[in-house]
Amino acid sequence: MPGTKPTKNSSDRVAAYDALLPEMQELLSEERDLIAAMANFSALIMERFAWHWVGFYRVAGADLVLGPFQGPVACSRIAFGKGVCGGAWKQEKTLVVPDVEQFPGHIACSPHSRSEIVVPIRDRDGRIAAVLDIDSTELDDFGTVDVHALETMCEILQPLFE
Repeated sequence: MPGTKPTKNSSDRVAAYDALLPEMQELLSEERDLIAAMANFSALIMERFAWHWVGFYRVAGADLVLGPFQGPVACSRIAFGKGVCGGAWKQEKTLVVPDVEQFPGHIACSPHSRSEIVVPIRDRDGRIAAVLDIDSTELDDFGTVDVHALETMCEILQPLFE
């Protein structure tokens, strides 16, 4: 159901992702513009799950630079290794933070964010090219179901990164 977020690791959330994946594949199947693809990707995730913030940061030199997103105003740049996004980039792995207040060096772009998941996206050469960042107003809102599904969906974008 659009705008309703099933609880973490529930069968409802699995079903929501199972329904979303083919929609995402269809939506992006013929899109060749990275910005357009990231914009629609963010919009579809936000429409389906109604999280606080859904969007991308693109690697630009030593920073992550804000890309397409859905939600309130966000930080424009994040340095390599800083915050959850920069940490996921540096560690080259998905990070799930149950309580952002407990994450050392968390960058508070919004006082309403309570938990976060950040998924790195690789380019064709295997380098981190961007991260998908999702913030929730609920504590401990992300789990293994989200990690698996969002990593799988982000793979759809990989061919668009040069």
